[in-house]
Amino acid sequence: MSAPSMSHQNSSISSSSSSSTTPSTSSTLSPSSSTTSISSKLKTASMATMTLQPQPTIRPPSAGNSGRSSPVSSISNGNLDTSYSAESRKYLGTYGLTPPTVESFDLQEKRCLHQLALKTSPIEKYQYLSNLRSTNVHLFYRIAMDHMKELTPLIYTPVVGEACLRWSEIYQQPEGLYLSYEDKGNIPSILQNWPQQHVEITVVTDGSRILGLGDLGINGMGIPVGKLALYTACAGIRPDATLPLTLDLGTNNVALREDPFYMGSRRPKVTAEEEREFLDELMSALTEKFPGIVIQFEDFKNPFPALERYQNTYTCFNDDIQGTGAVVLAGVINAVKRTGIPVKDQRAVFMGAGSAGVGVAKQIVEFFVKEGLTEDEARRCFWLVDTKGLVTNDRGDKLADHKTYFSRDDNNGEQFKTLPEVIEYVKPTILMGLSTMGGIFDKNILTRMGEMNEHPIIFPLSNPSDNSECTFEDAMKYTNGRAIFASGSPFPSLMWDGKLVSPGQGNNMYVFPGIGLGSILCKAVTITQEMIYSSAASLSTALSPEEVSAGSLYPDISRIREVSVIVARGVIRAAQRGGVDREIAARNLDDASLDEWIIERMYDPRRERDAVEKEVMDLVATASRPESPAAESAPAVEMAASASKL
Repeated sequence: MSAPSMSHQNSSISSSSSSSTTPSTSSTLSPSSSTTSISSKLKTASMATMTLQPQPTIRPPSAGNSGRSSPVSSISNGNLDTSYSAESRKYLGTYGLTPPTVESFDLQEKRCLHQLALKTSPIEKYQYLSNLRSTNVHLFYRIAMDHMKELTPLIYTPVVGEACLRWSEIYQQPEGLYLSYEDKGNIPSILQNWPQQHVEITVVTDGSRILGLGDLGINGMGIPVGKLALYTACAGIRPDATLPLTLDLGTNNVALREDPFYMGSRRPKVTAEEEREFLDELMSALTEKFPGIVIQFEDFKNPFPALERYQNTYTCFNDDIQGTGAVVLAGVINAVKRTGIPVKDQRAVFMGAGSAGVGVAKQIVEFFVKEGLTEDEARRCFWLVDTKGLVTNDRGDKLADHKTYFSRDDNNGEQFKTLPEVIEYVKPTILMGLSTMGGIFDKNILTRMGEMNEHPIIFPLSNPSDNSECTFEDAMKYTNGRAIFASGSPFPSLMWDGKLVSPGQGNNMYVFPGIGLGSILCKAVTITQEMIYSSAASLSTALSPEEVSAGSLYPDISRIREVSVIVARGVIRAAQRGGVDREIAARNLDDASLDEWIIERMYDPRRERDAVEKEVMDLVATASRPESPAAESAPAVEMAASASKL
């Protein structure tokens, strides 16, 4: 996200308080039965001229600026929106800076989509949308919400991968905050430079492992920018309450350091000890500057140390480990139901034993435990494979700490060095790919999975698309259309046996926006594992009846706002059960009321214009009452009255 300078700034999510402290124990609305209700509530909220919260606050003029933002700040926060009336433009100080016609949302959208269609490459489309977000933030989010399925690949994966590879080359404008290792000791003062004073969530990366693309240094800023755009579009966290943050701790990518266009520090990556000290200062500074901030770690090469060090002290989570695990778990829950095979008989082979693979496997272990297995029984349902073969205790190499939990001790000294060997040995019901090794699930492997299982569960989860372990078409072709499939990157639908079938996509955007929204709303002290698990369990129930009938594993992405409400509700309930919530007002609400409470607090760009214009009209009405003290003393009222005479 770019760094907007808002002239009418407010908290992204405003919370009320209540004297009631008794948590609700009743559930009047289950997630599976609430999708239609939530959709209706979202539409009602969007159509409303005003909602109680949040409301943009137009600040009265102060000495020296007449209450008007400069053209630069207006451009950055959406005040130069051609849908604003002449009265609102006059009041905001933007009258005359745009053509005089007042345009409808539909006309604005048609123009933008026309301009977007003129761009010939995905990266050009990405740049167009980035510029639109920086110059007219509310218009950007209106279009993103109306065309979620079509625009998400351009806003985030897979196109953000190319944007990160070329970030320094195509750089045009500031987006987010950069902190270099040389800033150590001065982080609090640098945070003061961020123009927004009320930040509720940040996505932070050190760029050391961007998607499946490796160490990209500060070029990884595209990830926090894109991720926070999805927090806003999918879950209604106000754009001015988000902070994209990239840590410039050096890079071991020699080609980058020698690239004349590279805009980061030209030094090798700092040591683990130096990074830990830097992060200690950062975490303290962030929470001091922005109390209650949710901190999401993203694309660290070794994400475990930071998560383990801070998760019980700060409101933080790691989407690579926990978000990926949760969204895959939701798909696995629904896939296992479809197979009819009990969890005790499931056998899962993971191609990829990195942080994401282990994180996903641990989430599924928790599901198996909740289904009645002991932890050890659940753990033994998993076989992890890395570049050296099956992960075993006696393989002869020193295992990374995160791999030891799933390391096998029952291989009788035999080593299995290739994926086909492991598949023949294990005979898996589930095949997971988190290896970034494109095409490794080849014809022979997919055919064998189809021979061993009536409905093999095949999840090639690596991003971007080129790194996916197989395509949807290949999975269907070589299992004779019987695969239960979900991928990390999008694949097109295809005709099979006379029917159009669509692949599931285990996209993290199904869960991380709701995790962030729920954590902010309930004012969570920490983000517990139970909250993460609840996000997955809630997502698994978010399918509409039509989606269940179609055999879908995940909801249609066009319903993402509804899904985020369901996930946020589950996260809030888990926080309440765990005693880590601080928002008393939400504790005594039943599920239906909690859904309404969540929706009321979600940013909706369609309401921004009407909110501003209502405030202007209220001030005009105040100005017409001479007996009002405000009419005598508030320059803002005088300006509004002047605007009404245009």
